[in-house]
Amino acid sequence: MKKLNIITVLFFTVPILHAQTLSIKVLQFNIWLEGTEIQNGFDGIVNEVLKNDVDVVTFNEVLNNKNSRFCDRIVRALKEKGKTYYSFYSNDSGILSKFPIIDSASIYPEYADTGSIYKAIIEVCDTKIAIYSSHLDYQHYAPYLPRGYNGNDWTKMGKPVTDLDSILSNTLSSKRLDQIKTVIADAEKEFRKGHSIIIGGDFNEPSHCDWDKSTKNLFDHNGMIVPWPVSTLLLKFGYIDSYRQMFPNPMTHPGFTYPADNPASDIEKLTWAPDADERERIDFIYYRPKKGLILKEVFILGPKGCIVKGKREEGRTQDSIILPSSVWPSDHKAVFAIFELTVGQY
Repeated sequence: MKKLNIITVLFFTVPILHAQTLSIKVLQFNIWLEGTEIQNGFDGIVNEVLKNDVDVVTFNEVLNNKNSRFCDRIVRALKEKGKTYYSFYSNDSGILSKFPIIDSASIYPEYADTGSIYKAIIEVCDTKIAIYSSHLDYQHYAPYLPRGYNGNDWTKMGKPVTDLDSILSNTLSSKRLDQIKTVIADAEKEFRKGHSIIIGGDFNEPSHCDWDKSTKNLFDHNGMIVPWPVSTLLLKFGYIDSYRQMFPNPMTHPGFTYPADNPASDIEKLTWAPDADERERIDFIYYRPKKGLILKEVFILGPKGCIVKGKREEGRTQDSIILPSSVWPSDHKAVFAIFELTVGQY
């Protein structure tokens, strides 16, 4: 009888966790030198985070001029609006989170303006998510070659480069592939711990999904089908491009993020190839499939139009676009993904 009572007590003291589903809103946001190129640009950054009730932001182009500590300024500005967020000091790339950041690290430190990668481990109830903010090397910007522009000094060339080996050799001369390999290797360790993985970033390289047979004669691709190395490697390791998962057709939903038509800026500041159609999707949110993490929605956040051949052009695509709430701070559009996260499973 005593043994039975002990067993009964033990049974009723075992914790039982009930699963619940949460919405996790992630924003990839190149903020164009902290919004300093646009009047009231910093306020525009704050407004977009608030208006869209964003949970996690991966930033690019964090300056910290004169040790201004962007991480502290953005957290303080949001606190003044009644919202609590967490961040940590970083250069070039950055991470902002509504959820506590229990660990952070520099995965690829910014050096000589060749890009940067940071990681934050956030905790959502009993679940940990590894967030990576990646600003990959901007040099050897090879998608300009088929458009007749040099990808190093942005000068117009005599004719477009339409030799695939030359294009791939040029893009592989950058540090981008090595940088994304660093992310993949680090994320593998986090995934083995049972953590979910989300990667946001301005990759400064297109996706192979956007330079396929269907688009080879569009957007000044000049007949080229290009297996861009960064996106190809991420696919190989099982990562999913959130925008292309939701919108697989690059003709109807190109998802262009650069160059955005920012009405508060002169066109000359928004384009590097004024005689070409340089529209490109270079801002991404990737994730690794895992039980309990489901992609629900993806949007482009920013102005509707782009700059095409040195002129402002309103978008005529079927992309789902959320327009800015106030002044838009960037020359990029942002990517906004909403995930469903199941926590508390036992």
